[in-house]
Amino acid sequence: MNIPNSLTILRIILIPIFIVFLLVRIPYGDYLAALIFITAALTDSLDGYLARKWKQITKLGIILDPIADKLLITAALIVLVELGRIPGWIAIVILGREFAISGFRTVKAEEGIIIPASVLGKAKTISQIFAVLLVILEKVYQPYVNLPLGQWAMYVAVIITIVSGVEYFYRFRL
Repeated sequence: MNIPNSLTILRIILIPIFIVFLLVRIPYGDYLAALIFITAALTDSLDGYLARKWKQITKLGIILDPIADKLLITAALIVLVELGRIPGWIAIVILGREFAISGFRTVKAEEGIIIPASVLGKAKTISQIFAVLLVILEKVYQPYVNLPLGQWAMYVAVIITIVSGVEYFYRFRL
């Protein structure tokens, strides 16, 4: 167990805490949920950076890191649908793409081909994180900016998600 893998495990541990703060109606619950979500999201960048810098890339990290990422986004989307903050179809499209690309990567890995994250794949992740944060914090900025920024950001995230999925299938055809 090294620091990068510990950060990945921390990200997984933060997910149920994030969910509780988002679901339980307490003062500043959305703020705390957003803080935990962004902390978890930042560990994703940090664990990968440290693993490469310290040459501590492990099989556990290679397997666990993308699972932790998908668990975080999946949890956020499902809870936001449950709370009525985003429509279900958004979660279905985003999660459907994640399952499709994960399956695709598995097939390619069996052929000895490792599919690295592309620029669009990274943009997809960033757009999803940004959109989730905007939806969670909507009550904070809504009095000042009377625009559905969270919903618009979700639509942009869906578009980037679809385009990045198509890109993966195009670049690494079955």
